[in-house]
Amino acid sequence: MQVIQRISRYALICAAAMILAACAGQKEPAQKLIGDIEATVTAASGEAAKYVPDQLADVQSKLGALKGSFDKQDYAAVVTGAPAVLGAAQDLATAAAAKKDEVLKLLNEEWTRHAAALPAAVSAIQGRIDLLGKKSNKKMAAGIDLEAAKSGLGDATALWSKAQAAFAAGNLDEAVGVAKDVKAKLQTLATSLKLEMPVAGAA
Repeated sequence: MQVIQRISRYALICAAAMILAACAGQKEPAQKLIGDIEATVTAASGEAAKYVPDQLADVQSKLGALKGSFDKQDYAAVVTGAPAVLGAAQDLATAAAAKKDEVLKLLNEEWTRHAAALPAAVSAIQGRIDLLGKKSNKKMAAGIDLEAAKSGLGDATALWSKAQAAFAAGNLDEAVGVAKDVKAKLQTLATSLKLEMPVAGAA
């Protein structure tokens, strides 16, 4: 009986030793996998944060879970779960690039509409100011602040130059954003000058 108990204890000790050895053997691969995922996420995070933030957050959350398992010395869980997370991390760059292309295409289309419409609107408003500024049209200009309109048109024209400079520099986000401001200013000016002229461009 004592012999059997000794054998059983020995077997348990051996089994425990084997488990510990197996765990220790998985630590390095688990650590490497986490490092690979971190490096992949870091490389893609700049564009991913801008274009696919939800996807990036999901990968970061899963990476956090893997780190939690590693801290608990559950290396097997890391080794098992890491490949899927690494694949998701590698997909970030592709997904961000695809979304970026889509966004840039839309911005280019929007800019094209603004570039076609806003200069014509500026000319039309300038023409209206010139018309109302004539002495013969004082009655027509009654109640209209032409000086304010001239100043407003100057601001809009300066903004449009800024938008064009941004476009020339490849900053489409800024170019379209400023162009929208120009459009809004021109619409306000057209209203103040009683000029029934739709200022076209992106909605």
